[in-house]
Amino acid sequence: MALVEDGATIIANLISSQVALHEKFGGVVPELASRKHLEVVNPLVDEALKSSGLAWRHLGGIGVSHGPGLIGSLLVGVATAKAMAGLLGIPLVGVNHLAGHVYANFLVNPSLPLPCLCLLVSGGHTALVIMREHGRFELLGETRDDAAGECFDKSARILGLPYPGGPEIDRRARSGDHRAIKFPRAFLEEDSLEFSFSGLKTAVKYFVKNTPPGHHSMEDVCASLQHAIVDVLVRKSLLALEQTGIRRLMLAGGVACNSSLSARLGEESRRRNFELSIPPPVLCTDNAAMVACAAWYDFKRGREWSLFLDANPNLTWDDIQ
Repeated sequence: MALVEDGATIIANLISSQVALHEKFGGVVPELASRKHLEVVNPLVDEALKSSGLAWRHLGGIGVSHGPGLIGSLLVGVATAKAMAGLLGIPLVGVNHLAGHVYANFLVNPSLPLPCLCLLVSGGHTALVIMREHGRFELLGETRDDAAGECFDKSARILGLPYPGGPEIDRRARSGDHRAIKFPRAFLEEDSLEFSFSGLKTAVKYFVKNTPPGHHSMEDVCASLQHAIVDVLVRKSLLALEQTGIRRLMLAGGVACNSSLSARLGEESRRRNFELSIPPPVLCTDNAAMVACAAWYDFKRGREWSLFLDANPNLTWDDIQ
């Protein structure tokens, strides 16, 4: 739950983490996630208002992510948002979760000039898009199979590392040698801006199966794995900048928190002289402030949804209008 003023000023941004709930299962269990959403949504709304000193009458509109994502969790959020908007008689704005991640950058820099290239990297999505203007996105390429975050998490499970796997691999990789193991990189066709990480995940599986215990340190394995993922993400991003001629790159999504990815792109931005925007970690992972920001920009350009808004777990970039 978040309260954002004028699409830029975060008044409240409360996050109820479910990591401990899902940790013993090694990943998110959809049924448990939706039940937990149902338990915490009303207390979070109350706490956001209480901590900000605002009352219901101060709210000017309600934004909600209605997809893509887990249908049970989406339904809880959409039902809550429709009830609030209907009872208060204020506008309701349905936000595509993918666009929400991109808009985290505008919470940090509202004057970010467009067009911008954006690399969205999360547990469920990996894509390169151009944001031509607010609400207008052009997909350049996305993953054909596993997302980068999914590869991190599934590889961590294969390696016997705790959930969530991405941050744990990042932590261990800092003291490892990324040259220790030559994991594969899938660059696909020449000049392709699409991604594929399923082969890398399979390579990790066979590495574990065929390598004697203790032959490599876990730190070296994590560093080599992370370098393989980041290498593809960075090289595809640089190729997209070259192909489009755009000189601004935004990062979005949970994997944007990865220290190697931000460091590599930071080095390249200084070397190649392009602007780089990376939101702080709290705005990269799923949060309500980014959804509120995206909703504000949508409402500003005349977008408003009826109370018949429904959750759609399969929304794509093409559904952003």
